[in-house]
Amino acid sequence: MATPSKTPPGPDPKQLERTGTVREIGSQAVWSLSSCKPSFGVDQLRDDNLETYWQSDGSQPHLVNIQFRRRTRVKMLCIYADYKSDESYTPSKISVRVGNNFHNLQEVRLEMVEPSGWIHISLLNQQTNEPISTFMIQIAVLANHQNGRDTHMRQIKVYTPVEESSIGMFPRCTTVDFMMYRTIR
Repeated sequence: MATPSKTPPGPDPKQLERTGTVREIGSQAVWSLSSCKPSFGVDQLRDDNLETYWQSDGSQPHLVNIQFRRRTRVKMLCIYADYKSDESYTPSKISVRVGNNFHNLQEVRLEMVEPSGWIHISLLNQQTNEPISTFMIQIAVLANHQNGRDTHMRQIKVYTPVEESSIGMFPRCTTVDFMMYRTIR
């Protein structure tokens, strides 16, 4: 039996933000975890530091719940994992579930082989190829490499597409100097 190839990393999500086609909306959500070690919780998962991480503390599946206050269009989810640093704590099977609440979640499964970098998970509607509209995203870690019990996730980013306005698409300003000219006064 052939060994599966390693999961290739995707580009840094910050590069995608700089193109002006997507923006990160994780700060608009309420985040919760099924468990965590003290000082290894949501703050570390969202701090933009690849050296810090969430560490679960309990039995699998380990859950990250991302709940929006209103229905939100989501195009992509990015998870940073590093097998070299985390070894048996690195997720190997995850399930991404989206829906309106805990009772009607639709599932997308993903298997990862020794990931090292950003993993991009597309959340487009398969019929329309449009971003999904959801109130909730749940990430479930179903298994870890080397049958590890607890898990590490270093970063999670949630992206929505940048919308066109009624007067057309605003120019794609990619530097801080030009961002102030992006809005009409």
